[in-house]
Amino acid sequence: MKHYEKLLCLGCFTRKTLAEMLKSDTAAASLIYEYLRKGYIERVRHNLYAVISLQTKQPVLSRYQIGASLFPDAYLTHHSAFEVYGYGNQVFYEVWVATASRFKDFSYDGIMYHRAAPTDNASVIMMNSVKVTSIEQTVIDSIRDCDRISGLEETIRCMLLVPSLNSTELLKILKNNDNGFLYQKTGYLLEMMNDSLNLPKSFFEECGKHISSSKKYLTENRNGYVFFDRWKLYAPSSIHIYINKGVNGIDGLQSGRTWQTG
Repeated sequence: MKHYEKLLCLGCFTRKTLAEMLKSDTAAASLIYEYLRKGYIERVRHNLYAVISLQTKQPVLSRYQIGASLFPDAYLTHHSAFEVYGYGNQVFYEVWVATASRFKDFSYDGIMYHRAAPTDNASVIMMNSVKVTSIEQTVIDSIRDCDRISGLEETIRCMLLVPSLNSTELLKILKNNDNGFLYQKTGYLLEMMNDSLNLPKSFFEECGKHISSSKKYLTENRNGYVFFDRWKLYAPSSIHIYINKGVNGIDGLQSGRTWQTG
């Protein structure tokens, strides 16, 4: 038990970290074997261990802290970032981790961990002791990948809970992505929500300067889409069809917001 308190402060650790602490790789291997047997630690994945609380018998770190501990450069992104901010409409039993280190999806403690390719020069901050994309980066990443991660409906519902966005930061991130289709999708979706976000007219004008010259569909699901000439985009005539889905009337609009309809 003499090393347990030190490991408790770490929450998660690798064999290399432990070997450096004990100044012996052999001692580290022996301690890992002993602590695994006694239930003081659990193997998260190859060469990563989570410390277990002796009181609760659960990992001392949250799923988000564990995800951000997978690799030195790891940070949370997409829906997992929304959850850290408290803007997740639903809590998913999965965590999205951006890292340059490739890994296969794996499950630990009932949570599935997925890798997302990191974005060059991504805006990353510390939030509740977790490295996570900034809220503007989270919004842009989620819009870009909504067909692959979370889906359009959940992405919209999460965005509804965001109280404000910095237009300068949004444009900086969009420029970094350098993708005309992303400008189209972002312009359309944020314009639909702009009664509450209050983004300046100049933001949408700038988005309009960079949109793709070809007509696009917002998502792979094209049912009921209409054409928005401003954005050269086929999309829902109103995002109310997603927000009110499965709920009764305006009560489904949890934030009480209103939207423009194009």
